[in-house]
Amino acid sequence: MSVDSVGTWKVGTVTAVRSETPTGRSIEIDVPGWGGNLAGQHLDVRLTAPDGYQAVRSYSIASADATDHLELAVDRLPDGEVSPYLVDDLLPGDQLEVRGPLGGWFVWRPEQTEPVQLIGGGSGIVPLVAIARAHAASGSTAPFRLLYSVRTPEDVFFKDELARLASPTFEITWVYTRAAPADWPTKPGRVSHDILAASVIPAGDNPSVFVCGPTGFVESVADLLVALGHPAASVKTERFGGA
Repeated sequence: MSVDSVGTWKVGTVTAVRSETPTGRSIEIDVPGWGGNLAGQHLDVRLTAPDGYQAVRSYSIASADATDHLELAVDRLPDGEVSPYLVDDLLPGDQLEVRGPLGGWFVWRPEQTEPVQLIGGGSGIVPLVAIARAHAASGSTAPFRLLYSVRTPEDVFFKDELARLASPTFEITWVYTRAAPADWPTKPGRVSHDILAASVIPAGDNPSVFVCGPTGFVESVADLLVALGHPAASVKTERFGGA
């Protein structure tokens, strides 16, 4: 894919939308000329109002393959300009302008063989799902673990798919911060030093670590990981919004 192609706005057609949480949905789009993307990359979405006003926002891509079909997942921000339209109004058959794929740091490639630790907060799971999908599709035997922090069980994106992906080479730890299932063995609470120490791949195994979520979540988790001995250079972060 050429640099010019990456920087060019393309018009895609929405092929499917699906509710993921009370405030979030996934969106599938066919984009002629897209040509695929790496697991973990993102794109820009541009909306244009009838009066010509334009708003551009970046969203992580949940899919990772070499086709012209891609998937996003978006959480509605109460004061957002773009996300309310994407979550509440967009329908199959509608068109969207997109630009990308973007980013070459927060990505995983199937030829990587080291262990991988994924840590997501809320809709920060989106690029991590792309990485998990790429891991499964490639048949990689690299050990993967996911720690997924959500407010309640109803706030889980890709719940059924994550259950299907779980395997001896893809372990999942759930952390509920406000309300947990009735039979959950621990009380709700934020991701802590003790939770990370007990759940993530040890620093001694030299994992690559991907952390994505709200800014406050990402900064807190990254600091705790470094305190646990993970080199800062091995902890890749992607964040959004305020704390």
